[in-house]
Amino acid sequence: PFLLEGHGARVVVEPGIGDRWSEKERRIYHLDRRPTIEETLASAGLAPVDVTHVVATHCHWDHSGAQVTERGGEPVPRFPNARHIAPRIEVETAANPGHLRRASYRAEDVEPVRAAGLLETFEGQREILPGLVIHELGGHSDGVSVVTVSGARETAVFWGDVVPTTHHVQPPYIMAYDLDPARSFDVRSRWIARAADEGWIGLFYHDDRHAFARVRRDGRRYRAEPLAGSELAGAELAGD
Repeated sequence: PFLLEGHGARVVVEPGIGDRWSEKERRIYHLDRRPTIEETLASAGLAPVDVTHVVATHCHWDHSGAQVTERGGEPVPRFPNARHIAPRIEVETAANPGHLRRASYRAEDVEPVRAAGLLETFEGQREILPGLVIHELGGHSDGVSVVTVSGARETAVFWGDVVPTTHHVQPPYIMAYDLDPARSFDVRSRWIARAADEGWIGLFYHDDRHAFARVRRDGRRYRAEPLAGSELAGAELAGD
């Protein structure tokens, strides 16, 4: 998960896999719950009640599971004071995934948030806060999106599952999980080129080594250039 702060807001982008898993499921998926999202928020001096927005690029359980927790044996929103934003088609698919999509969605990751009146859906594009925009693309899933954060000097892009790791910066390197490979190739080709040409900072959700990197052109190909801490410290994305 990534935490964005500015304009009086605290935004969690993709809260993560969560902790509502049986021991069998933990073994199957090799889940390591250390640290939890509460612990990582605490390292930033925050708690779930302090989060003002939760942004989901899509509703696969490995991205949205942590937005729900259990209290007294009942599923409840983990971030009770936050607006939750997700693509409309993703919310609908989570409720009724059908046979092809059933393995990737759990209705219980979304329904408690909707029942609490905290869920907002969108189609196409939505500006959540000044400079913070979510763009629906499709390909990996029906409504998978990317999130851009723009300031006076820099733009960052949270790639979600459109470019899940720095190993996926070549447009043909499409995950086997992608529902529509042709659409994936189209949106990846356009957005990777744009990120490279404009020098965006990339935020990589599934990369276990490099959370931040820029995509650079390398002849007819691309390469990922990981960012050091000093480079990130100097990046000005948005003003308060």
